Amino acid sequence: MLNILGVAIGASSVDATAGSTPGASSFGIGAGIWLLVANLIGLAVGGYVAARLSGTADSTDSVLHGLSVWAIGFLVSAVLLGNVIAGTASTTVQGASSMLGGLAQGAGNAASAAAGPAAQLAQQVDPKQLVDRAQAALRTGGDPAQMSSDQRNAEIAQLLTRRVTDGNLPQGDRDRLGQLVAAEYNIAPEEAQRRLQQVETQATQAAQEAERKAREAADAAATAGAVAAYWIFAAMLLGAVAAVLGARMGTRNTVAVRRYA
Repeated sequence: MLNILGVAIGASSVDATAGSTPGASSFGIGAGIWLLVANLIGLAVGGYVAARLSGTADSTDSVLHGLSVWAIGFLVSAVLLGNVIAGTASTTVQGASSMLGGLAQGAGNAASAAAGPAAQLAQQVDPKQLVDRAQAALRTGGDPAQMSSDQRNAEIAQLLTRRVTDGNLPQGDRDRLGQLVAAEYNIAPEEAQRRLQQVETQATQAAQEAERKAREAADAAATAGAVAAYWIFAAMLLGAVAAVLGARMGTRNTVAVRRYA
């Protein structure tokens, strides 16, 4: 109930028309404080009620009742949170499956619609022309000046792919790449090598920058996870103390009665 009250208070503080809504950091701090206070109050009251209704007058029994309230409360919270996360994940998976199914169905319809014209076109294509075109596209390693633009671009893409995947190229392949670039863009071999060196430098810097940002993001995520875990541990410890104190307050007092003969 206190958590729902906190949501109501937080929603009431939003004023989009006047523009006086608190910032995200203020909302986060306020929500964290309210959650901690509501947790302590709820566990203290729960421990008091459990000890009081048990009718015990023993302090050890009351402490055990308070700890039981604390344990059951956090267990139920964990189960509810797990159900919310599982429901969200299930909804996401169902949405993705529906989307993929629609895409597959659309692709199948498109393929069926295109099957007729494609079959007619296939009857008009000479297989020998296809073989000659494929051989011309795959023919690499010749004189760059005698190669077509498609052939040069295909071999350039192949060498660049090897450069990216392997991290480096042998000197022979580097010279070959420079010759292809010079012939393709009609520039001097020295200018082609300079451009390739500039591209490699930029690619190396981009890779290093991406790695640095990835490491910083991983470090920030690990730090945030550690801080959150410490705060959760502190909240659980304070909750146990609050439940025990509430249970001690709810312990019935023992009244000594003397009998006179």
